[in-house]
Amino acid sequence: MSDRTVREAQAGTDGGLDLIKAIPVRHPGRWVGAAVILLFVALVIQSLITNKNFRWETVGKYLFDILVLQSIGWTLLLTVASMIIAIVLAILLAFMRQSENPLFRYVSWAWVWFFRGTPVYTQLVFWGLVSVLYPKIVLGVPFGPEWLSFDTQTIITALVGAIVGLGLNESAYLAEIFRAGLKSVDNGQMEAAEALGMRRSKIMWRIILPQAMRVIVPPTGNETIGMLKTTSLVLAIPFTLDLTFVTNTIANRTYLPIPLLIVAAIWYLVITSLLMVGQFYIERYYGKGVDNITHKPVKATAAAAAAHAGGIPNSSGTVKGQQP
Repeated sequence: MSDRTVREAQAGTDGGLDLIKAIPVRHPGRWVGAAVILLFVALVIQSLITNKNFRWETVGKYLFDILVLQSIGWTLLLTVASMIIAIVLAILLAFMRQSENPLFRYVSWAWVWFFRGTPVYTQLVFWGLVSVLYPKIVLGVPFGPEWLSFDTQTIITALVGAIVGLGLNESAYLAEIFRAGLKSVDNGQMEAAEALGMRRSKIMWRIILPQAMRVIVPPTGNETIGMLKTTSLVLAIPFTLDLTFVTNTIANRTYLPIPLLIVAAIWYLVITSLLMVGQFYIERYYGKGVDNITHKPVKATAAAAAAHAGGIPNSSGTVKGQQP
């Protein structure tokens, strides 16, 4: 085929060849699926409005009750304090797992094995009974003289036990997340930094960890949201100021469990939504230069016009040789 014939076929004008007129693919299944979903949503809304057993007036009455609002504060305190302890321990455990010292690696592995292998409820019960097992906390020489002693019940209160118990349990899960993030960074980064004479600890904090945060942040955000809901188990200690316990107490007093469950669910959803927004911005910050590199799709309309005009559409949808 000659060059002239090729040009005529590409242009679709001089050689009498017509381009195929493309017809968009029909997707009837999408419309059927959308109709089913909309019907289901309408039925749910109708049920929420017409079913008097939900007792929305009771929900509105206790949604901003002073006891409920105070319990939200305690729940947030448990979540934030536990996650701070967990993150600090997880970073340390992840570094120990990457260490060349076999003792550090074994201790890190044993920590993760124990706290991931036992239920969090069992661990919280233990922290509630720690004063029975150890009535006093003693500082001194092993098998020798005692320097200081403290009453365990005075130091490990219900709040402290809840925070420590949740934090230690969560540290085991976050340690594996942090370890996976550290391993996602290419070894060449470490080798290049060592060639420049940097200390290993400085390499970890200044080079490896910032790059690993792109992998660490998403699952850590999920764990934070999970911790928010795990605080409902602190009754095992017992800690009785969290959102779940307070709403259950009001429900037992009023004999109306469903409205108070809805109150708790609404507040958990609100807090979770705020945490998800924060997670989004943190992910976007650490994903700069990587996650935002996306190619623009070719626009179908511009591509068809370019084909009929004999041009070639680029990634922005404009025709090569024409103004966008």
